[in-house]
Amino acid sequence: MKAVVVYDSAYCNTKSVAEAIAGSLDGLEATPVPVGEFKSEALAAGDLLVVGSPINGWRPTPKITTLLASLGSGTLKGVNAAAFDTRVRMFIHGDAAKKISHALKAGGADIIAEPMPFYVKGSEGPLRDGEIEKAESWAQSLLTSLGR
Repeated sequence: MKAVVVYDSAYCNTKSVAEAIAGSLDGLEATPVPVGEFKSEALAAGDLLVVGSPINGWRPTPKITTLLASLGSGTLKGVNAAAFDTRVRMFIHGDAAKKISHALKAGGADIIAEPMPFYVKGSEGPLRDGEIEKAESWAQSLLTSLGR
């Protein structure tokens, strides 16, 4: 079983979260992959796909949206999946992670965790204090969901 953490990142905040998640998936061959380098045919049933994006206009970035649209119904059958986003803490904001999670499910993936937000300071970051540790902890919860 392997894990692929696909991300798009404008200011390296989402990349940092993706790297922390991949680095904390102990016992799995886990790789953080920029969205432009992701190959869906590399996934097999039982693998873990984690997708992350900054919130861009209340939704995932166009690159992540295009990737998710290309996965089509059934492409991810048997693949375990989870989603996250990076966002500014505001009273009202978009929810890219939830949209990603819905798209992964529509592609046939088994969603193993609630979508997870990670917070940045201002529109460009950096990440708020404790967010990398939160990403590492979330990765551990993904392993628990997989029975590892």
